[in-house]
Amino acid sequence: MAKTGKKTIRIGMIGVGQIAQLHLQNYAKIEGVEIVAAADINAERLETAAREHNIPHTYADFRELLERDDVQAVDVCLHNNLHMPMTIAALEAGKDVYCEKPMAGAYVDAERMLRTARDLGRKLSIQLATLFSPKTRAARILIDEGRLGKVYHARSTGYRRLGRPYVDGYGARAFVSKHIAAGGALYDMGVYHIAQVLFLLGNPGPERVSGKIYQETPIDPKRKADSGYDVEELGMGFVRFGDGVTMDIIESWAVHMDAFEGSSVFGSMGGIRLEPFGFFHRVGDMVVDSRLDLRSAEHRWLNVHGIGDVYNSPQHHWIAALRGEVELLPTAEIALNTMLISEGIYLSDRLGREVGADEVREHSKSTAVV
Repeated sequence: MAKTGKKTIRIGMIGVGQIAQLHLQNYAKIEGVEIVAAADINAERLETAAREHNIPHTYADFRELLERDDVQAVDVCLHNNLHMPMTIAALEAGKDVYCEKPMAGAYVDAERMLRTARDLGRKLSIQLATLFSPKTRAARILIDEGRLGKVYHARSTGYRRLGRPYVDGYGARAFVSKHIAAGGALYDMGVYHIAQVLFLLGNPGPERVSGKIYQETPIDPKRKADSGYDVEELGMGFVRFGDGVTMDIIESWAVHMDAFEGSSVFGSMGGIRLEPFGFFHRVGDMVVDSRLDLRSAEHRWLNVHGIGDVYNSPQHHWIAALRGEVELLPTAEIALNTMLISEGIYLSDRLGREVGADEVREHSKSTAVV
C-alpha cells in the first residue's frame, strides 16, 4: 500500500523515448505509483531511463515485461504504427493499457484496439492531454450548463509556422515517414485539437468528411533525402455530424502565415474560443466578451469541491481510474472518432470528393508494424 493508504499501482513502460519522459515525470508526482519495469530495443536509452527513474527491471523484448504478474497496467510510448500490436499483446496478457496518441496508424487498427479491450473487459486510455486542460474543463462546464444554447459548429485549429519534425531541425525522422508515423500534422498535432473539440461536442459520430492535405513549403534537400519525408505539413477538413452539427479543421506544421486563432465552439446563445480563452455572449442588446479567471477556478476545483488532482494530467486521471476513484473519460472512443476524421481527410484528398464514414471504414487498411 502507498503512504496515502491508496492502492499501489504498478506500471510497465513499453518504450522510454522522448514522449515517455513526460509520462514518467507525471507518474513521479503521484503517490503510490511504481514503475516496475520498462522495455525498449535501444539499450542505451533504456539504461538511462532506468537510472533516472529508478526502474528496477528492464527488457529488450516487451513480451518478457508482459509476463510479469506484478505489472497491472502498461504504458505504450512508441511510434504510431506500433501502437496496435503492442496494445493488443498487452490486453491479451491481462493488462490495462494506456497508449500514446494517435490511437494507431489506421482506423481499422484503432477499432481493433477498442474492440479487444471491450471484449476482454480491460481499460484502454489514449493520451489526449488537451482534454485535461483547465480551458477544456471550463468550456465543458459552460456547455453543460447550457450557456451556449444550441451548439451547431466547431473549429479545430493547430499552428506551427515552421515546425516539421526532423526537417526543421528537431525530432526524429520517424515522425515524417508514413511507414512508421502513418501521417503528418494531422496525426502529430491535429489529434489533440480534433479530440478536444469532439469532447466538447459530446463525441458525435462523423457522418461525412471532406478535406485536402498539402506539402508545399520548401525543405532542405539533404534533410528531405535523409528523412524520406512523405507526410502532410498542412491538413484541412470539413466534417458533418448528425443534427446539422459541423466542424472545420486546419492543422499546420509549416505555413507562411502568422498564428491561427484557437479552436472554438459556436452556439445559438454564446461561443467559446479556447486559445486565448474567451466566452462570447449577449446580455440584451449588449455584446459581451468575457475573460474567465481559470486560476481561481482551478483552486476551487481542487480545494473546495474535493475533486482533487484526478484531472491534473492524463496520468493522474489514468491512475485514479485504475484505483476506481473516478470513471475513465472515454479517451479511446474519442480517439477512434479522431482517427475516422483524419483518415477521412486523407481519403477525401485521394479521391477528390467528400466521403462517408462507412466508406472510410471500408477503405481503411492496417498500417501496423509487427
